Amino acid sequence: MTSGDVIRLLPDSVANQIAAGEVIQRPASVIKELVENAVDAGAKNIEVLVTDAGKTCIRVIDDGKGMSETDARMAFERHATSKIREAADLFALHTMGFRGEALASIAAVAQVELKTCCKEDGLGTYIQIAGSQVEKQEPVACQQGSDFSVKNLFFNVPARRKFLKSNQTELSNIVAEFERIALVNPDISFVLSHNGTEMLNLPAIPLRQRIMGVFGKKLNQELLSLDINTTMVKIHGYIGRPESARKKGARQFFFVNGRYMRHPYFHKAVASAYDNLIPVGEQVSYFIYFEVAPSDIDVNIHPTKTEIKFENEQAVWQILSAAVKETLGRFNAVPSIDFDTEGMPDIPAFENSPYSVAPPPTSFDPSYNPFNTSAVPPSTYSSASSGRAEASPSFEEGQEWTPVSSERETTVRSSMNRRESVPDFGRNGNYTPSFGGHKNRVEWEPLFEGLERSHEEPSDTVEEEPKPLETTNWEEASAEPILSTVEEENKERVPLENSMRHYQYKASFILTSVKSGLMIINQQRAHVRILFDRYMAQIENRKNASQRMLFPDMVHFSPSEVPVLEEFMDDLNALGFELSSLGGGTYAINGIPAGIEGLNPEKLVTDMVHTAIEKGCKVKEEVQSMLALSLAKAAAIVPGQILTDEEMNRLVDDLFAVSTPNYTPDGKTVLAVLKEEDLEKMFK
Repeated sequence: MTSGDVIRLLPDSVANQIAAGEVIQRPASVIKELVENAVDAGAKNIEVLVTDAGKTCIRVIDDGKGMSETDARMAFERHATSKIREAADLFALHTMGFRGEALASIAAVAQVELKTCCKEDGLGTYIQIAGSQVEKQEPVACQQGSDFSVKNLFFNVPARRKFLKSNQTELSNIVAEFERIALVNPDISFVLSHNGTEMLNLPAIPLRQRIMGVFGKKLNQELLSLDINTTMVKIHGYIGRPESARKKGARQFFFVNGRYMRHPYFHKAVASAYDNLIPVGEQVSYFIYFEVAPSDIDVNIHPTKTEIKFENEQAVWQILSAAVKETLGRFNAVPSIDFDTEGMPDIPAFENSPYSVAPPPTSFDPSYNPFNTSAVPPSTYSSASSGRAEASPSFEEGQEWTPVSSERETTVRSSMNRRESVPDFGRNGNYTPSFGGHKNRVEWEPLFEGLERSHEEPSDTVEEEPKPLETTNWEEASAEPILSTVEEENKERVPLENSMRHYQYKASFILTSVKSGLMIINQQRAHVRILFDRYMAQIENRKNASQRMLFPDMVHFSPSEVPVLEEFMDDLNALGFELSSLGGGTYAINGIPAGIEGLNPEKLVTDMVHTAIEKGCKVKEEVQSMLALSLAKAAAIVPGQILTDEEMNRLVDDLFAVSTPNYTPDGKTVLAVLKEEDLEKMFK
């Protein structure tokens, strides 16, 4: 090598650590590789024992065919594999692992012990390796199969170990990987334990029962069987009923030839079949298994083999979409009108019976006109004017009614004309005047479609002039920008009138007058902003009242969700939730925060857990903020909820009492001001 040569071969130990960076990312990656190797070895019983979320020890025991002394030593070499002999074998793979990198990568970043024995051998083999260096190899008496112990993961790569997450997060990832392997191998018995506590015990069982064993028996009621067989691909599994759709927490799995995969393109095929059947933004669970020729897919495009390339993706997409639609139609999950009466019971039409059925007798006055005010009985006005509910005297046929006084007649006509003269803006907002009862006169009133005013009893006196709409003005309302500083936001707003009045538009927005113009407040976002600050204060102060439930609700979590729930259980208690574990991932909700009665506690807790999983909250403050925001959104008023004047006053007052009323915690606009000069320009 000359002085100008700079390229050189890496030592095996360094090369193995680089490979480990791609293959072994966390303890869950170790379990995935070791359990898949056990499946390839023909094991029927696999047990996984984890200590400290895999940071201290991971032990995988199987009853497969085991390895000989030579194979046990060769298994830890790079690219040593029993699955491939030549390049053509890459396109005819039927096993999980095949590249021969897993054990070498694990041994490069951990301390590994292996006990293995073949059926033909009397004695087994014990090997101890640390950092790719073989420290011991000797015969040992052991049962048939393999027993791997991986201790102190990343002990020689401190930077990698530092980036491991909390025990609860790492344990959740371990269980997720374990679930994927268990769902695709229902004929194998699996056991998972953490720190001596058994988390999952799944005996060999049919696929549908295996799904229920992992995610709970409640899921059984939501699943429809999917099965289609073509020359290109065979698809089977289960899809969720449309009524089981949810915004978060849907169980969605694709498997190809016994291997878990992520495939957004195929996910769209399933989602498109549910168009117009489920609300926008919601999803259903599905467990879909593909069986294709190994030569038609490429699983070697990703280090963890979770992304798979299909040769005929578009054709498979169409087959999958048609299969899902056919399943929904077969199980009557799609609304339809059925005119097929074959085999249906004959229901005869109604025929005359010996018993005569006569309609009840009725009587009416054909000359009565409810709009003729001169014919109203005087007792009606005497009862209304005296404030007493008196029974109206009966009038026999031919009896004359005494006409009312001219003053009362004017009052009634004036009241009726005011009600009849409400303008109609129509669906497109075009103004169409309506004519009152007086000749050649049009009465106008500045009302808008969807604008709800507080209901008042009609006045008994004639108003000489129509009163303008009452508004609320605050002396301290800012002009531009809206409440630019915290000091201005917290200033006391003094109403110019004793009776503050706000107006609700389309039961979604609150309109009110300020000095700079017209303020428009989104009522739902304003309530979210208020409740978020309230719940955050309750978490920080650890004093929120809890409402005990007369009949506790039950909520079930999968094993991968339980660690996430346990991680912020203290924060849930601070909010006012009281949960007690019943075992097997089932919890009883014994208490809920006071003030959220009427909401579904099971859905609230489930959504918060799924939000934590999606966002991957690591810092305690972020978890608390997520909990408070989730609960605030669930408990806030919804668009379309009509509010009274008192409720609107309280909502606006509470909004401007918070530190940042302009935006919700997730950055959405709460209020806006339409300036007075802009309003005036509209009418020039």
